[in-house]
Amino acid sequence: MNRKDLGLLVLIVVVATIVAIRQPLFIAPVNIANTANLIGLFGLFSIAQAFVIITGGIELSVGSIIALLGVLFVDLVVNQGMPWPFAALLMIGLGALMGLAHGLLITRMKIQPFIVTLCGLLIYRGVARFYTGDGTAGFTFGASFPTLEWLTMGRSWGVPHSFIAMIVVAAVMWVVLHRSVFGRHLFAVGKNEEAARYSGIATNRVIIAAYVICTVLTAISAIFFAMYTRSISPSSHGNFYELYAIAAAVLGGCSLRGGEGSIVGVVLGTVLLQVLQNLVNLLGIPSSLNFAVMGSVILIGVLADQQISRYRLRGK
Repeated sequence: MNRKDLGLLVLIVVVATIVAIRQPLFIAPVNIANTANLIGLFGLFSIAQAFVIITGGIELSVGSIIALLGVLFVDLVVNQGMPWPFAALLMIGLGALMGLAHGLLITRMKIQPFIVTLCGLLIYRGVARFYTGDGTAGFTFGASFPTLEWLTMGRSWGVPHSFIAMIVVAAVMWVVLHRSVFGRHLFAVGKNEEAARYSGIATNRVIIAAYVICTVLTAISAIFFAMYTRSISPSSHGNFYELYAIAAAVLGGCSLRGGEGSIVGVVLGTVLLQVLQNLVNLLGIPSSLNFAVMGSVILIGVLADQQISRYRLRGK
């Protein structure tokens, strides 16, 4: 754990302590379990976003991917009668194709990541709305999928499976990012893509792989969210989730310039965001201020990143 991660952990402990003193319900087992479930759900696609940001890119279509794949998953399982394991694999495959398309447009066609993923945001949301006729997709009354429901929304030893899934994904992605050649190449590309290319790194492949990893993890998150909500309105499902992911990544030490970040930091950033969300709910602060809190968090994170970078440059 680096200094940034340690500082973020201390901040989480301080904020949580203050909230617990002000509102004892914060440490109630039910509230802790619910918060852990949300941390797991949001942590999955926040880790995904980190891989793209480290390359110096951005993925703005996260929320729309969650809406589209969620609608498709529910329809295939409930209405088309497809066995859920096949439906889940299909969604993960579609997620991989989306990431591949984004990566190819960025690397081969030289289109800015912001433009590519902004178009994805609009296209996927539009397709989801068209697919359902702008209606709501959900599980019919009495529909039950015990194994799927237990795997996604169940608990083991009191710990939500979404949280366990996030920890497993975080552990695997930590090894990929911090203990593999691909991870070193990813940081090199984010630091200086041209220098990385001249040093023999296949930069295009690294960037494409980052987007594929991002959308595959987002597809997994879409399945969890579909089971969590059990009812998906494609016009609103997943709205602004990309902002949660960016905020968690920035809080976790990922620089929007690329080349910096850690998986532990992203997980801690997700925890802090959910603690703040919980604070808003428990202290009776209007929920309409949620986005104001999010925007403030992103701004503070970016300002802090800039100041740290300037301090380092002066030190050199």
